[in-house]
Amino acid sequence: MPTTTSQLCLLAQRLPGLGDSVLRRLLLHFGSIESLWDSAPSSWEAVGAPQQAIYAAKQTQNVGFKPTDWCTERDFEVIQQDQVQVISVCCSGYPPLLRLIYDPPPVLYIRGDAQVLQYPQLAIVGSRKASPAGLRAASQFARAACSYDYSIVSGLALGIDGAAHRGALDAGGKTVAVMATGIDRLYPRRHCRLAEQVMEAGCLVTEQPPGQKPLPGLFPRRNRIISGLSQAILVAEAALKSGSLITAGSAMEQGREVFAVPHSLFHPGGRGCLKLLVDGAGMALSIEDVLQAIGPLRQLERQLVIADQPPVVDQLSPGQNLVLAAVGFEPTSLDDLAKNSGLPVARVMAALSELELSGKIARQGGAYIRC
Repeated sequence: MPTTTSQLCLLAQRLPGLGDSVLRRLLLHFGSIESLWDSAPSSWEAVGAPQQAIYAAKQTQNVGFKPTDWCTERDFEVIQQDQVQVISVCCSGYPPLLRLIYDPPPVLYIRGDAQVLQYPQLAIVGSRKASPAGLRAASQFARAACSYDYSIVSGLALGIDGAAHRGALDAGGKTVAVMATGIDRLYPRRHCRLAEQVMEAGCLVTEQPPGQKPLPGLFPRRNRIISGLSQAILVAEAALKSGSLITAGSAMEQGREVFAVPHSLFHPGGRGCLKLLVDGAGMALSIEDVLQAIGPLRQLERQLVIADQPPVVDQLSPGQNLVLAAVGFEPTSLDDLAKNSGLPVARVMAALSELELSGKIARQGGAYIRC
């Protein structure tokens, strides 16, 4: 098969009617993007693929994996000319902690050094209209984290995000910018130079295919990747109504530690941080406050990196692997497991029984968590 792995991932993501959740199940079921395309698309129906996607996949195979109506020549050119690396959720190079979240992206598009995604990460996020104090805090925390060999993750936005990336760069550290657009659509445009610097010292990463423009609904989706990549999330400054609080909420759902920099009660732009502190976030007065709390998660990440493979067991049946992949480290209901695995409830229950007996998952009330 002459087409590159990156192009095969792009072709799969672009299949009409497929959707990310089904693509993720297909990849975990077949084990690699090459095995997926080597299979008969008719067999995809058992994993939940709709007929529209199955028909389109057959067409793709028939034309020899060339550009199609839904995956253009320009898409292929972006991957080749911009030296974009595309990795799927079943690849060993996929970020280990991100794979453990409830809905990991089936594919990631990366420009720069993808190896940086294997580093321990600290996310620093906050307001786009930050005060000088907030910008200073973001920069100083980023610098300090880099001195402990952490890479800084943020969203390339104006304000706190930009200050966090620059703080890492100024310290000679690594940084990762998670985008809500296609890898070829830098946003905001005024951060084009910053994006180039990030690529030199780290990487840009997105789940969106080439050409995707910035849309409001994509930014909250992007935030779960920022938190999913990271061992902890630091909110440097945020108002009560802030996208940063969405990132913090995603982090809490993913079992990550959340920290906030305290601000004056009379600073409206910092009240979101005060609300996080009231809700149980840790107070961050120095980088040591953050690092002392994330030892167990860092140890887990080290184990996953050493294993260098997805957290599924080859000896399990395909159905058990699908169910195990759908169980996170936060309680997951039976209905959600059925929905995200694409399996009937009866098969999910049977798989859960085996997984529970083998000690891979545990029951918590009426839900299940990964052990």
